Amino acid sequence: MCSSDGRPRDARTPRYDDPWYDVLASGWGESDVTQAPDAAPPAAADVYLEVQRSAAFQEVRSRYRRFALPAAAGFLSWYVAYVVTATTAPDLMARPVAGAVNVAMLAGLGQFLTTFLLTWAYTRHARLRRDRAALELRWDTQELTRGTKGGVA
Repeated sequence: MCSSDGRPRDARTPRYDDPWYDVLASGWGESDVTQAPDAAPPAAADVYLEVQRSAAFQEVRSRYRRFALPAAAGFLSWYVAYVVTATTAPDLMARPVAGAVNVAMLAGLGQFLTTFLLTWAYTRHARLRRDRAALELRWDTQELTRGTKGGVA
């Protein structure tokens, strides 16, 4: 067997004429562009602080807060109202609605229903108003920090 330069090759030595050798030897995420030695890449902490201060990040956070805080407050107040009513007004909760179904059972099932509705509303809100912007921020952050880790993502 001969290598690409015509010299005989031993079976135990690696093949350097393999087209995949350079790809495997270079590693994942290494950049082909070399940076100037005088340009020091920014520290990862600086990159994250810069992204955190950006208007896009603040917008994603405010959209999250505008949904999550009222939703959590509404759900917790509904839950506390259920517990308080169950302990302070047992006669009201025991009032039959249809057959063996009483007000307490309907309110308890309402707790499950509102949990599922709130989960659906949260995922819909995230998908429509936050996910795309958050993903763009993630990619921007990864691009900025790529230089801080020696070219390996």
